[in-house]
Parts: sequence; C-alpha cells; structure tokens
Amino acid sequence: MARESILVVEDDEDIRRLIALTFTKEGYRVIETESGEEALKKAAASPPDLILLDLMLPGLDGLEVCRLLKREAATQALPIVMLTAKGEESDIVSGLELGADDYITKPFSPRVLVARVRAVLRRKVSGALNDDQPLTIENIVIHPGRHEVRIDARPVELTLSEFKLLHFLARRRGWVFTRYQIVDALRGEDYPVTDRSVDVLVVGLRKKLGEAGKLIETVRGVGYRFKEA
Repeated sequence: MARESILVVEDDEDIRRLIALTFTKEGYRVIETESGEEALKKAAASPPDLILLDLMLPGLDGLEVCRLLKREAATQALPIVMLTAKGEESDIVSGLELGADDYITKPFSPRVLVARVRAVLRRKVSGALNDDQPLTIENIVIHPGRHEVRIDARPVELTLSEFKLLHFLARRRGWVFTRYQIVDALRGEDYPVTDRSVDVLVVGLRKKLGEAGKLIETVRGVGYRFKEA
C-alpha cells in the first residue's frame, strides 16, 4: 500500500472529498485545504509528497500558489499536479512553465487521476537521469556520450538540435513540455532556437525516426511529450 502524503487544494467541497476518499482508499495520507493561503502554510510546515492544486481558487489562485511554492527552496521540488477546467489552455501552459509536473482536466475519472499521480510520484523517486547514461526505450537506444541514436541497431543521423530534443523528451517520459520550456532546454551559445522552430524540429525528428516517431506526442494547446510506457 502507498504511504505517500498528498495535499489536496480544492475549494469545491464535493470534489475535495471525492479526491480525498479516492486516495485514502489507495493507501495515501491525504491533507485537505480549500484555500491557496492555507496550502502554502501547510506545505511549508510539513511538505507533502505531492500537491493536487486546483487553479480556480478564491483569493490566492492556483497559479500564484504554484509560483510561490517554486520560489522557496523548501518547497520548490514538490511535485504539483494541476486540476483545471476544460478550455483553460493558457492556464495549463502557464502552470507548466511555472514548474507544475502535470495537469488533469475536470470532470475527471478518479482512476485516471490516481494513475497520473502515481506516474508523477514514480518520476520523483527515480530522479533525474545522468546526462551521459545510455537510454533504451523500446527499440530506440540514445547514447548522449556518443551523441548517437540507434533504432533496431541501425544508426539514425540527427542534427544537434534534433538529438537534443529527442534526449530531452525521452528522459522525461510522460512529461508535457511547452514550446518555451523546450526552447530553454535546447538553447546554447551556438544554438539559437525559437518557439516556432520547435514545431519544425518535431516534424523533422519524427520523419527520421520512422515508426518510432509516433512516440513523440503532440498535446494540443500545450506542447509535446514522449509517450509514457
């Protein structure tokens, strides 16, 4: 059974109780609050393993709560899964750029919510991969040290930008990144990238990867991710 703690920040009592009951049944320890101000106090006093954060809160909204949590050293590493209403694409993008780990739209399936939270917690436990460590996903082998990609043992010729993009997405499987986050990750002294060029990079990379290119998924209105296992 799970032993992690989850801080649920939701002002709608019915939704909050549903979430609390769902995760309690799964073995998680649940802390509830209905305001952003109280969430900041609880997170600072006793950091949970993950925060489920509604964006539409009275007073301090979810985006501001996320920004403040990521600003403080004691809470900046806390995984945050945002709860959003459908159609709030701009808020989703803003939240991801502030450092949120994932999002789920309302209305949601409790089973899907649990699965998404588990995935984020697994990523937290596994930690960041060593940049020089070879990465194998299905029939793809990515070797950062050699700057080499092979599919079914066959070498794939990629440009520097395409290689960096593939490695960046693949070592964070399931994470959704906005175009601006990708630009920040790929930017270098001799490697200018614009947000519009990210789309061109993805198209070219998918083409070179062949059938494996379908592993790079477009998240409409947000950005891209490498398909989770």
